[in-house]
Amino acid sequence: MANKKTAPAAKRVKTTGNSRPRSSQPGPRLGRSSTNDLRTYSIPDYRLEKPDFTVRQVRVGNGNEVRYEVESGDLSNPAPSIRESRYLTKQQTIEIYRWMLLNRRMETALDSLYKQSKVVGGVYFGLGQEACSCASAYALRKDDWLGPMIRNQGSVLVRGFSPCDIMMQYMAKADSPTKGRDASSHFGDHLKRNVVSPISTLGDLIPVLAGVALGARLQGKNIAVMTYIGDGGQSTGVTYEGLNFAAVQDLGLVLLVENNLWAYSTPSDMQFRVKDLAERAIAYGIPGVIIDGTDACQVYDACHEACERARRGEGPTLIEAKMMRMKGHAIHDAAEYVPKPLFEYWKKRDPIARLENYLVKTKKWLTADENQKLIAAVEQQLEADREIAVNSPMPTPESAEVGAYCENGCHHIKPRYAMPKVRGGKSTSLKSSEAVVHLK
Repeated sequence: MANKKTAPAAKRVKTTGNSRPRSSQPGPRLGRSSTNDLRTYSIPDYRLEKPDFTVRQVRVGNGNEVRYEVESGDLSNPAPSIRESRYLTKQQTIEIYRWMLLNRRMETALDSLYKQSKVVGGVYFGLGQEACSCASAYALRKDDWLGPMIRNQGSVLVRGFSPCDIMMQYMAKADSPTKGRDASSHFGDHLKRNVVSPISTLGDLIPVLAGVALGARLQGKNIAVMTYIGDGGQSTGVTYEGLNFAAVQDLGLVLLVENNLWAYSTPSDMQFRVKDLAERAIAYGIPGVIIDGTDACQVYDACHEACERARRGEGPTLIEAKMMRMKGHAIHDAAEYVPKPLFEYWKKRDPIARLENYLVKTKKWLTADENQKLIAAVEQQLEADREIAVNSPMPTPESAEVGAYCENGCHHIKPRYAMPKVRGGKSTSLKSSEAVVHLK
């Protein structure tokens, strides 16, 4: 987490994780100084490699056409090993690996369903980001909350939705989580799984999740609330407003900035001037950390520590996960604008292949035969879920009028953890037929 230290008043020094030695030990808690001393900051960088390359835009032909090229940097280095986790057990690591496999196989099935014209609308893939989605959500407890984005379908699986649920949602089937009223990934579950539905307006989930954490605190409980934002969406105004509010109120927001190098077709080098987006945590006075988003152990450890801080009431954490979006913005986007050497570089850093090698060859926690049986079981589950999803009926026309309006008290929202406290320390008293909130 970000370290804040007092510095001599005679000079101001600002340093980042790129200029300080990496440490595997957590730094001291972020605190507020009662003095006016100038400070130095550090952003821990837990990556085992720190690729250094830039992408620039060049004009070709008569100047009316542009393309992107890798300007500098060595892309020939092999992928490093997985970092040893400080918290995960053997069984937990294998479970995360299985979630990642299920995530990848489900998206492959969605690709096929789209090409068969069974999907309503588009499909958004998280290829290459499975470690970030699955290992982060795995760090949450039952009482914690998740606000996934469109590429975090792996995190939705970890929170209890099935591949069948997600495939039916994309096909707008009657048995989908939204009963066919929406497609894509716009669904959640505030009753059992503590999942807030994604919001297409980028950044809007951040103040929503901050509000969830505030609501829990008013009920006497500190929880971790986790959501994501991309490198492009991280520059939106609501991102700043929501994160600043969480920081000021010491709310347990765990924000993963998925720096996957492209905001649709705009490369990171043309989006912002800072080298690391985690540096922006300094402006909020909160801890920031940089991790390799293709290393499941790094992702889990950073999220575990951030969630523990949140549950202790110590406020939000910003985690920058560096990786590559290995497909276009959506299924309609062939990503021809991405220089081919970048794809080749990050293909060698496939998060599933890296974790498989770690489990089978490095730790020897799985034999080759056990690994193949695990993969076969995942594929068998996926095929069974696919059949259920395909055979689910489409919603009937008359069902469109059901659930459009609040009728007969259908949206009574009751406290999840305890009755909110009022001034004087006494709990509020509600009639048995009265809810805390009733939306009409």
